[in-house]
Amino acid sequence: MNAKFFDVKKEKQDAIINAALKVFAENGYKKASTDVIVQTAGISKGLLFHYFISKQGLYEFVFDYSVKYMTLELTQSVRKEEQDFFAVQMMIEQAKTRVMRNYPYMQQFLNSVRFEDNREALAALDGRTDAILNMYNGIYRQTDNTRFKDFVEVNRVIRMISWMSEGFIRDKFHEGETDLDAMNEEFGKYLIMLKKHLYVGGPDDESEEDMPPEDTEGEGTV
Repeated sequence: MNAKFFDVKKEKQDAIINAALKVFAENGYKKASTDVIVQTAGISKGLLFHYFISKQGLYEFVFDYSVKYMTLELTQSVRKEEQDFFAVQMMIEQAKTRVMRNYPYMQQFLNSVRFEDNREALAALDGRTDAILNMYNGIYRQTDNTRFKDFVEVNRVIRMISWMSEGFIRDKFHEGETDLDAMNEEFGKYLIMLKKHLYVGGPDDESEEDMPPEDTEGEGTV
């Protein structure tokens, strides 16, 4: 990658990054077209390759950029002293929402990377596909899971919520939903429902008071 890319105005940088994230997320590496990327970003193909050398170079860059950006947002958003599993999960979802304000397709791109099997793409990732997963695992280690009922397998709960989140975001994008605050609020209701049924005490003893407050614009942003 040509470091001069970072000399470009931030608005143009983001236009190129967002175009690449969208096309890679929706099509996978093999079917992603650099012609579509440059058309979406509003730049020439020559300029794209001037900065990133190749399609593979662009893919590697947006992956590294996404991991660093998401890591920073999660680090700033998830309170280290919070031990309630569902409160931590809500903070994670709020972090995703804030990321989507600047990079709407970043989360979908990172999700797609886990299923990428193209040899050229995998060479660009160089064995780093678990970077985000490892970061999430580190966050979950801070939670106190003793409040779960005996039958609950926490790892399965984590996987279930991950599937819920991925599907929820994908469906909302297909529906053309643009109100990220409303999305955040709606997903939070699913978490509250799970919490009421999976924690010791059952539905009658749990309330929404244990969940983190609604996210507000400008708080904890990068």
